[in-house]
Amino acid sequence: MVWCKLGHKAPSRNMRNGLLSMTYPSEADFRVLLDALTQCVLLHDAETKAIVWANRAACVALGFSLDDLLPLKAHDMTRNDARYRREIAVSAMDRSVEHGPQAYEWCYRSRTGTDMLSEAIATYVPLSERAVVMVQFRDISEEEAMRQKLRSYETRLREYMQDLGEGVAVITTRGKVAYLSESGRRVLGVAPDAPLGAALDYCAREDLDRLVAQLRGATRNRSTPAQRYRITRRDGAGRWLRITCRRVEIDDALNGVLVHFRDISEEVELEDARRTEARMLEYAGRYNAMGEMATAIAHELSQPLAAVRNFIEGAIQRLSQPDAIESAIWGLRAADRQAEHAAHIIRSVREFVGKREPVETQADLRDVLADVAYFIQLRARDEGVSVNIEQWSAPLPVRCERVLIGQVILNLAFNAVDALTEAKQAGRTVTLATSRSDDAAELHVTDNGPGVPDDVLDRLFDGFSSSKAGGNGIGLSLCKNIVSRHDGRIWAQRAATGGLDCRFALPLSTHP
Repeated sequence: MVWCKLGHKAPSRNMRNGLLSMTYPSEADFRVLLDALTQCVLLHDAETKAIVWANRAACVALGFSLDDLLPLKAHDMTRNDARYRREIAVSAMDRSVEHGPQAYEWCYRSRTGTDMLSEAIATYVPLSERAVVMVQFRDISEEEAMRQKLRSYETRLREYMQDLGEGVAVITTRGKVAYLSESGRRVLGVAPDAPLGAALDYCAREDLDRLVAQLRGATRNRSTPAQRYRITRRDGAGRWLRITCRRVEIDDALNGVLVHFRDISEEVELEDARRTEARMLEYAGRYNAMGEMATAIAHELSQPLAAVRNFIEGAIQRLSQPDAIESAIWGLRAADRQAEHAAHIIRSVREFVGKREPVETQADLRDVLADVAYFIQLRARDEGVSVNIEQWSAPLPVRCERVLIGQVILNLAFNAVDALTEAKQAGRTVTLATSRSDDAAELHVTDNGPGVPDDVLDRLFDGFSSSKAGGNGIGLSLCKNIVSRHDGRIWAQRAATGGLDCRFALPLSTHP
């Protein structure tokens, strides 16, 4: 580029005759100047295109001495390839005479046979002795290899992303979609040539504020926590996306928030189906337990109702006798007490059933046990089973749907009572206890019955396993379902008394 830097342009053939009087540098001086350069330079005769000289850098790069280079022809030092025919280089040199410096790609072959892909620039230079074409060249083999590698990576990346369900977008500070990957266009239903629009154009109205907050909260350090949004594709179809984002500065023209999004519509549909299935299972399990409770309650109500009837009939009979008013009043008061007892039973049932709304609140696990203890005791008393209640000395606050956790306690306790009923042993006892273990509140249901075989113990809560003869295990599977929904765990182990010890643990709540 020496000649170009001097600001000279090669004269045309028509101009050369008029420039004979101009003073040009000598070839010797020009060679001294070029020999000091680190860039490779070959001088070719402007007419014959034969090599007339090479600077030191060119000789080192090609591995030839100057004497070796001078007689060489193009085919002697060039790859045998149609792209590097002598005519191509000659054409570039000829054009340099008329149109100034010409750049072209050329492959030089060294003395050892190593190819050196080069960027060559041919520049016409009139010297005092003769006109030459100076060809400057530099090795671009590594650059070309890197370009090929990058093109290969880009091709692979495009192939990999072609079938991805995940899209990538860059959102500007003004909310415009500056870039959208091909997979992202498919997810959003955007045609290849369609305008991208703004990010909020796709989001459901009720989720707009949340999406804006997530985009504004993005930092360069790490991606935001994943959030899900309902969106409307360009074809009008409603879908669900899971989105994470991070702030980036790619270049001046492309910076903002890098958004990764994935279509999770099938996952959401599956979760909805599972929730529906869980609600149906809870419904069936709850009313199955209610049926068992009804049996105990009916037996309990039969006694006070029979007593009420007897007392009232006795009072009527006494009223027909002289001086029997006080005796009749005693009978009516006794009937009133029995009626109040029956009302208490009914009120207890109503209060428990009235808590069936699916609302998660903070509750003390000890209170949940107290809610259902009465029904457990009724059921156990009819079967001749004793019930011990052992409450932890301090509150055990948990976030839960109170009636569902009560349902778990009922199922475990009724299961224990049934196991003892079938055992027909003396001193049958069920112990219900609350306790704390690290950051969890635990409830234990322990019986002193025969227990279960080892192969049943490990899969007791997996469904279709039961500790009762003829049981189907749905109640225990329901227990696991409910406890899991509350981020807890449930398990069974052998009791120290030889029976079964069923336990579940729920995370302690730190906020009301």
